[in-house]
Amino acid sequence: MRTAKISRDTKETKIALELNLDGSGEGEISTGIGFFDHMLELLKKHALIDLTVKADGDLKVDYHHTVEDVGLVLGKALDKALGDRKGIVRYGFASIPMDEALCETSLDLGGRPFLVMQCAMKHMFVKDFEVKLVEEFFRAVSVESRSNIHLRQIYGDEAHHVCEGLFKSFARALRQAKAVDPNEKGVPSSKGVI
Repeated sequence: MRTAKISRDTKETKIALELNLDGSGEGEISTGIGFFDHMLELLKKHALIDLTVKADGDLKVDYHHTVEDVGLVLGKALDKALGDRKGIVRYGFASIPMDEALCETSLDLGGRPFLVMQCAMKHMFVKDFEVKLVEEFFRAVSVESRSNIHLRQIYGDEAHHVCEGLFKSFARALRQAKAVDPNEKGVPSSKGVI
């Protein structure tokens, strides 16, 4: 079973997360941030992972700590659930249209964390959610999951649609990359280790 159960308890946040890489999009999401919950729901559905997240954060300060820390915990869970990464496809790519927006993700689960995010949304907020936090979330996921993530907004005006396109394209790229390749007998790297 490619599963993980991770928790994080600090003075800023308390997070409990459960992940099943071979799920069907089930699980409960509760971070106290409506728009972020919506994005995580999209992620689990389109990646076909079971994901349960319970986060209590210092939302009276702002949303930053909660969003970043959920990213850290999700990244750790991905790393743990992937194990030695033997037999996985490793790479994933998806280009997702969302009304007027088009976004894409290229993903490598090859053990080297790096984030590149090219995004120029015209609006800074979706309701009270600062869209810059999307980058903070994916940076945290990249570092803790040891993954190379490239996210790009090709075009789009509505910030909600752009964020949704980014999360869905990441989810679909993850769905490809985490898949087990029946022809891959070891680690998908010429180094012999990830």
